[in-house]
Amino acid sequence: MSAATTGRRHPAPAPLEVLEAAEAESRQARAAGALLRAGLVPGDRVAFCLGSSAALLCCVLGALRRGIVPVLLNATLLPAERDLLLADAKPAMTILDDAALHLLLDGPAADLAPYPLARPMHYTSGTTGRPKGVWSGLLDEDEARALFDDEADLWGFDRADTHLVCSPMYHSVAIRFAAGTLLRGGRVLVLGRFDADLAGDALREARPTTTFLAPTALGRLLHSPRTPAVVESLRLLVHAGSPCPVALKEAAQARLATGVLWEFYGSTEGQFTVCPPDEWAGRPGTVGRARPGRRLEVDDDGTIWCHVPGFARFSYWDDPVATERAWRGDAFTVGDLGRLDDDGYLFLSGRRDDLVITGGVNVYPAEVEAVLGSLPGVVEVAVFGADDDDWGQRVCAAVVGDVDEDSLRRHAVMSLAPYKRPKSYVFVPELPRTGTGKLLRRALTERTGTGGS
Repeated sequence: MSAATTGRRHPAPAPLEVLEAAEAESRQARAAGALLRAGLVPGDRVAFCLGSSAALLCCVLGALRRGIVPVLLNATLLPAERDLLLADAKPAMTILDDAALHLLLDGPAADLAPYPLARPMHYTSGTTGRPKGVWSGLLDEDEARALFDDEADLWGFDRADTHLVCSPMYHSVAIRFAAGTLLRGGRVLVLGRFDADLAGDALREARPTTTFLAPTALGRLLHSPRTPAVVESLRLLVHAGSPCPVALKEAAQARLATGVLWEFYGSTEGQFTVCPPDEWAGRPGTVGRARPGRRLEVDDDGTIWCHVPGFARFSYWDDPVATERAWRGDAFTVGDLGRLDDDGYLFLSGRRDDLVITGGVNVYPAEVEAVLGSLPGVVEVAVFGADDDDWGQRVCAAVVGDVDEDSLRRHAVMSLAPYKRPKSYVFVPELPRTGTGKLLRRALTERTGTGGS
């Protein structure tokens, strides 16, 4: 296979695919064999820019268990956005269509390590708008086992579990939960795309025991008429990715058994906390206490730091300056703000200053501003998030200049993936700034009247 592998499109996957552990093991071995046959070696990267599927999951895990690092890109990226990330990652192989993906499953079976020997490489943006790859490097066998057990033991995955994958596989949690289930002998159900009705059908008919949902997806699931009034099969439903409205959390708890609805706080870079439902009920608004093996601290300015074990270290791909800023000894930060109470429970007071989390997906204003600011007639533009009952936050843009909304929307369609495009535009005579000229991004919601849903 060449560095960029394309071909005839394979038929679209079924809405719900069922993957048993034994079948997954065989498919992973063949995918690993295909990568080795193509000349890839440990530390090489193989990039995937595809929707979720059982085939993608097996290829990702097969690569990881040979030390070949998958680079998982958002399948909705426009070609120009995707190509910038590919140029940065420098993969030895790139898979952009389903036909090429399925060719990987026809390789000769290769021996596999018991556990993934790396973490997939995911991209997360920064305040400059330049996306950064989160790179774990290669792990030895002891580190690999510790990394795997850290996740699988926390959630108690075992051979009795059936895990329902609802989130896209370019989200790190989708791979972590699915891998933990399969490699402990359980079964995985894969939704090719999230659809609340299909997920409701799966809960009723396939009876999964575990799943993960961003709050936006959780809300849509609860509103689907095909979701059971009482979800009996789940022993664990985990949410994260954006703040969960109290009303939504309480509505979910009312339809689940006691002790099922858990939360965690984490990022692409690493995991901070876990919060079982009884602890949230005792301290509404908390995102929990430090996960096992970790310790939290908060600076005087509110910045959250997490001390982690060695297997959880990371760097930013080809960006030593950003890596150095993120680490202080064995502790890292992603710039989020919060406070710890006397019992060690963390309460978030703000995400990264300019980050918008919409539907559980991170959008960094600088990237969107750079695109919109290139349109003739735009003098200044500031992108920000407004509270939204459905999306958690919706992307909004305040614009100064002689330009109309239709032109802005057309320009965004040409240059930005759908999730990055502003849902609301407001036109202002000037942007709010401090006396020193710093943008008052947090004031934009109030001053532009975009608060609320």
